[in-house]
Amino acid sequence: MLYNDDLFLDPDIFKKYTMLIKLLKGKLHRGTVTDSQLEYPGSIAIDPVLLDAAGMLPYEKVLIADVDNGNRLETYTVLGKPNSGEISILGAAAHRIKKGDTIIIMAFALCTPQEAADLVPKVVVLDKSNNIVDLPNRKS
Repeated sequence: MLYNDDLFLDPDIFKKYTMLIKLLKGKLHRGTVTDSQLEYPGSIAIDPVLLDAAGMLPYEKVLIADVDNGNRLETYTVLGKPNSGEISILGAAAHRIKKGDTIIIMAFALCTPQEAADLVPKVVVLDKSNNIVDLPNRKS
């Protein structure tokens, strides 16, 4: 019988497995919700210019944190209107996040330790109109 303590007797046992670490890969920081529609199948519509700046893709799973009320939820992205600054909460999430709320949208990647060493998250800081005001972590 193998007990958990037995795993630590042979340090090479871990070389048989690849460990993945979940790291932040992109973030839209302090965006303003432009619309909130309850009667919709669900998701968050985001201006594709903002998605691209943060390295996010359509239908990618994201974590949303509402700065105003502390709510957090997971959903997926869909394309909003280009160059509009749109950040629309769609579906059941509209119960937790309202038009005008300030939110943080985060996407994550599963990386090996070697990949994690080189990962630099694409952080995009937005103003109240969802214009890009800063791109920290980027070389000029």
